[in-house]
Amino acid sequence: MSEHSANPSAATATGRSRAVKAVIPAAGLATRFLPATKAVPKELLPVVDRPVLQYIVEEATQAGIGDVLLITGRGKTSMVDHFDRRPDLEARLESKGDAERLAAVRRPSELAEIYTCRQPEQLGLGHAVGYAESHVGDQPFAVLLGDEFVKPSEPLLPAMLELQARTGGIVLAFFEVDPAETKRYGIASVEAAEPELTDIGEVVKVTGMVEKPKPEDAPSNLAVLGRYVLPGRIFDAIRRTEPGSGGEIQLTDAMELLRTEGVPVHAIVYRGTRYDTGMPLGYLQTVVQLACEREDLGAEFRKWLAEFVNNGDETVTEAILNGMREASGGPNT
Repeated sequence: MSEHSANPSAATATGRSRAVKAVIPAAGLATRFLPATKAVPKELLPVVDRPVLQYIVEEATQAGIGDVLLITGRGKTSMVDHFDRRPDLEARLESKGDAERLAAVRRPSELAEIYTCRQPEQLGLGHAVGYAESHVGDQPFAVLLGDEFVKPSEPLLPAMLELQARTGGIVLAFFEVDPAETKRYGIASVEAAEPELTDIGEVVKVTGMVEKPKPEDAPSNLAVLGRYVLPGRIFDAIRRTEPGSGGEIQLTDAMELLRTEGVPVHAIVYRGTRYDTGMPLGYLQTVVQLACEREDLGAEFRKWLAEFVNNGDETVTEAILNGMREASGGPNT
């Protein structure tokens, strides 16, 4: 039994159903983390005591999604195992009276219904999402990339689901990047959204998208965050999309194809805290930030960190953490 509360039959005032399924593409080789990821999926690397993937599934369930499809690859079955029950381990913890760890071990299996699909070759994000068609059908669904998540107290996905249910089109999430970094992201050109949508949040209408442009060619500094809410017609667009950047089938290209055919594309500009674990530096920053915020070990860890970086001066540690928060797009709290 999962803990989500969404009703798949519920519809908004527009008569459109809200997305209740999520797809997490997680078949990549994670070469930036080798040799650690030779045997352990990057998505299972721990952030203190929970893997990155669990944070992402928790983000989905917090938004009312209770059906999650993992697009996996060779050697990644352990991702599914993480969300399974472990009766032997649970029995051992119960016999020791360790209720706290017992609850933590059981929690992943209670989050959502977890399904899996194998992507035999990694030929781009669009290619990976295309494998979800038999599971999703023609209904809207969310896509959550497997190497970033947002702060639970600053949610993003609920507003995206609401926006997609109102428009019936494509909904993206953007965050601002340094103009020199546009070559790392999908970048959009935008204009003001319809007035009736602005109550949802900082909503913009997307007028164009380009994958990883050079800084001099970028239409803006609004980068696509790894969250999408898509209509079921995206699958036909993926089939009609030719290989693009890097010889891969890009989801950005499929979405742009639908946009040119009249499908509305909107986005929410996210101003909250985003954790990016896709690169070693970002992963380490995420571990440090979340460890410092933990009630059980944060104070002691911050004290050690202060001693490590500047002989016990905690003001230096706080300045470092503030800089890391700014880099992740979050407030200095």
